[in-house]
Amino acid sequence: MLTKKGAATRRRIVDAAATEIRERGVANVTLEDVGRRSGTGKSQLFHYFPEGKEELLLAVARREAERVIEDQQPQLGSLTSWAAWGRWRDVVVERYRRQGVHCPLGVLITEIGRHTPAAQAVTRQLLDQWQAQLRLGIEQMRESGRIGPAIDPDRAAAALIAAIQGGVTILMSTNSAEHLEAALDLFLDHLRTAAPAPS
Repeated sequence: MLTKKGAATRRRIVDAAATEIRERGVANVTLEDVGRRSGTGKSQLFHYFPEGKEELLLAVARREAERVIEDQQPQLGSLTSWAAWGRWRDVVVERYRRQGVHCPLGVLITEIGRHTPAAQAVTRQLLDQWQAQLRLGIEQMRESGRIGPAIDPDRAAAALIAAIQGGVTILMSTNSAEHLEAALDLFLDHLRTAAPAPS
């Protein structure tokens, strides 16, 4: 169990590694670079990450996964009206436009080994958290009568994440957010058309 100071030092190392990777790419970053940026020596790095660079990369991947959710807040946690969904949509598009063709999380997961249990756990946890928040928003819209009862919130949230990831993959190949925007807009149009007819 880390002390408060130890947890802060570990977090500083992870944040320094994340910044290095964002700026220079994972293949170009060494433990020495991370130590220099975080103000920690090699012995400290191995104290917090005894398995070395791979363990540090996994910690950075977890941090990047957290950022995916954090970057969508507070909009993601307040999907209670069509205007709120529109604001969230704009935040998502802007986030991935800023990211451009580089996806630190995707690169990290690939570097760790996409099919390793550790990498799969990071991806699964991110998708579970993201889907849960989208599902809650859809449920709230259903309860308020803005979406009809025929919509399955869990399946709709899963489909929305799949649509976003498809758009992001194309954006990373073309540097264009056109497909991501189309996927989000069509999905929101689908939810609107599922609204109950006025009595």
